[in-house]
Amino acid sequence: MKSLNTQYKNEDGAVIVVVLLILVIITLSGVATVNTSISEKQIAAGDHFQKVAFYVSEAARGYVQGSPLLYGPDNVILDAGLYYPNNDNPAETFLLSTTQSFNGEVVYTGFSNAPRDSGYEAGIFKAHKYKMLCDGNGPRNSKSQIEAGFYRIGF
Repeated sequence: MKSLNTQYKNEDGAVIVVVLLILVIITLSGVATVNTSISEKQIAAGDHFQKVAFYVSEAARGYVQGSPLLYGPDNVILDAGLYYPNNDNPAETFLLSTTQSFNGEVVYTGFSNAPRDSGYEAGIFKAHKYKMLCDGNGPRNSKSQIEAGFYRIGF
């Protein structure tokens, strides 16, 4: 009968070395995947915050549209403007939430004849032109600014 204690020669731990190399490769691949995932998450979060700030700027446009005092007869001094939400304090912001706010300025830029096909007689009515600057502030100090032009018809 043969003995069960047969020794194998020339093994010298080669299997352990191969297994350890495979384990190192798998670990490095996992670390690289986690780093890529974290970077992509940060990029997506930054993009999200910029979009939030942009939409807050869009909310400022709606605020101006609903505030005719900003672009009415009281704001017809050339290249002068009115600040919103508080003309006395240009830095004051309108809070939408704890992380979202906006402010801006509506500047009178002059007048011209009423546009063709607007339904207003060109010699009597004027198109008073304005420039609106809307600053939106979002989470994590994200900022966006929209500049838009518009006009109102008046005398």
